Amino acid sequence: MGSIGGMLLIGRNPKSAARASHGKSAQSARGPRRHVAAAGRRASRSHHECQVCSAVIDHDEWNAAERDEKPLQRADRAYGEILQEVRVAQTGVQILFAFLLALAFQARFASITDFQRVTYAVTLMLCAAATALLIAPAAFHRVVYRMRLKLHLVQAASRLALSGLTLLMLSLVSAVLLILDFVFGTGPAVILAAATLSWFLAWWFLVPVWCRIRHLAARSEGAVGDPGD
Repeated sequence: MGSIGGMLLIGRNPKSAARASHGKSAQSARGPRRHVAAAGRRASRSHHECQVCSAVIDHDEWNAAERDEKPLQRADRAYGEILQEVRVAQTGVQILFAFLLALAFQARFASITDFQRVTYAVTLMLCAAATALLIAPAAFHRVVYRMRLKLHLVQAASRLALSGLTLLMLSLVSAVLLILDFVFGTGPAVILAAATLSWFLAWWFLVPVWCRIRHLAARSEGAVGDPGD
């Protein structure tokens, strides 16, 4: 039998009762502090000078609650994910770039038509531009190293990777057009290249955008919670 806070406790160990009471009080104290901290972060958005940094507060709050992840930890994870995705694309663009550079030194290259020559030049320039954008996140990181601009780095790397993937898609389609024109002629080559472009657009962009729109619509109706990222 023990007494805590003027209440009579029967059949309970005073020490265990004290621990239970302390645990409940700690939980009730953490709850208001968490809400106050979240309210403080929301209030500071209007006074935040950097739009890039303030734009990620909502995601930071979600990740802090669901993953127990701090904002800088989330930025590190996001940048690591971007680098992994870029490595997948870099393999394809490097193989294509090496093929195009070697193609100009082939013996039969001098006998190609003017259309094939222009298509080759466009393909080579698109592939070079895609290579530059896909490698740019690494160069960007080196330039802003130790400047505490990780949030800006993540946003810039995401945009560079998406732009690089777009140019990679165009360079692949242009390479298909070049090869098919050499094999089958201009007419069939244009049709097959258009089909290739539609295939890339569908799986690289249209399907993800469709899923994004559906998810945003479900969120607006309250069917799903906030996404993590």
